[in-house]
Amino acid sequence: MFSGFYGGVHPPAFKTSTSDRPIKRVFMPQKVVLPLSQNVGSPAEPIVSAGDAVSVGSKIARPSGFISSFLHATISGKVTKIAYSPTPAQDRMLSIIIEAQGSEDQELKLMPARDISSFSRDELLNMVKEAGVVGLGGAAFPTHVKLSPPKTKPIDTVILNGAECEPYLTCDHRLMLEKSKEILRGLEIINKILGVKKAFIAIEDNKLSALYSMERALSAAKERGQAEGVEVMSVRTKYPQGAEKQIIKSVLNRTVPSGGLPMDVGCIVQNMATTFAIYEAVYLKKPLIERVVTITGDCVKEPVNLWVRIGTTLADLVNLLGVFVKEPKKIIAGGPMMGIAQHTMDIPITKGTGGIVFLSGDRIDESKESVCIRCARCLEACPMGLVPTVLMHRVKKGLFSEAKDLGIAQCFECGACAYACPAKIPLLDYMKFGKSKVQGAK
Repeated sequence: MFSGFYGGVHPPAFKTSTSDRPIKRVFMPQKVVLPLSQNVGSPAEPIVSAGDAVSVGSKIARPSGFISSFLHATISGKVTKIAYSPTPAQDRMLSIIIEAQGSEDQELKLMPARDISSFSRDELLNMVKEAGVVGLGGAAFPTHVKLSPPKTKPIDTVILNGAECEPYLTCDHRLMLEKSKEILRGLEIINKILGVKKAFIAIEDNKLSALYSMERALSAAKERGQAEGVEVMSVRTKYPQGAEKQIIKSVLNRTVPSGGLPMDVGCIVQNMATTFAIYEAVYLKKPLIERVVTITGDCVKEPVNLWVRIGTTLADLVNLLGVFVKEPKKIIAGGPMMGIAQHTMDIPITKGTGGIVFLSGDRIDESKESVCIRCARCLEACPMGLVPTVLMHRVKKGLFSEAKDLGIAQCFECGACAYACPAKIPLLDYMKFGKSKVQGAK
């Protein structure tokens, strides 16, 4: 029996309002705002100019470095301008703005699913790159780079991450229910690219319907002589189970070393939505122009899972949703644990946006910060084994070099420490600020 990862917390899930709601496709934006940086690494470089006509699915920006990604037009229309615009990361970024023209057809013409058996590893990898696929779980790391580990780091296992441990979000849950066969085909592509024969589909045990759906699809695939070496398994419901290092520990009982990557322990982890996007890129030659987004929260009249064109603004989505049943006091891009509170409706849905959560004052804890009582709950909660209060004091005093030595760079900003703190100390804010200063520490 695997020991699982250390630490973690158990926040309320708040998923029932959308977990049983099928994904809808009901909205086509008339304008999209496409930030050039929708991936970890270098921003994409525009290959269009203001005034250019573009068609849905056409390339509008190319990678500017090894860790970078293509960007595609998500609607047909005219590039009205390339200008700085607000993004969910709370910064302004150079963006390509496209407006639909007249009654242009906005549907992407897709080819029938093709036979991929003759494609080589390099051809498959290039298809993923050309489609602009990045990690859709929020990290947005270019997928073609992730699937190209150095030869010195042999990979023996792939894990498909179906934990979706962030409260409120159900986009991956619904994909596992509605696109289980396609996800398995995406896994087949990943295994072929990496030359791997062993894979696990790991799903938290509070998503039994998704677990059974993937098991049925896997059983049918094995009857056809496919998906050998693939296993569906449940993992304990615990936040942040969906983080790469934590799910590797839970599934394989391997510990990624400090400062290391999953490839250092022979493993690659892929998100469910990313795996589905890989399937579409290879089988259908479809670039990443849309994704499933959970629109939810206690303010929303009818919480939904939607197929949303990337670049759709939050203002347009709100117009679609109609009247709120409560006035939102906080709007979060992502989930409440790792998401980012927004101050404007002008932000676009990006490749890494899995949900928008609208919360009223009833769901927001506005307790004031008090003094640390040295209860050690933050230490118990931290999945990386850090001591958040000690790091907080170093950051407060500007001792960034000491914070670095104490491992602050290993924090992946899950927010478990702040959630567990009875004194309501904004520990996550201190971690983020300290990490931003570590590079310049003496």
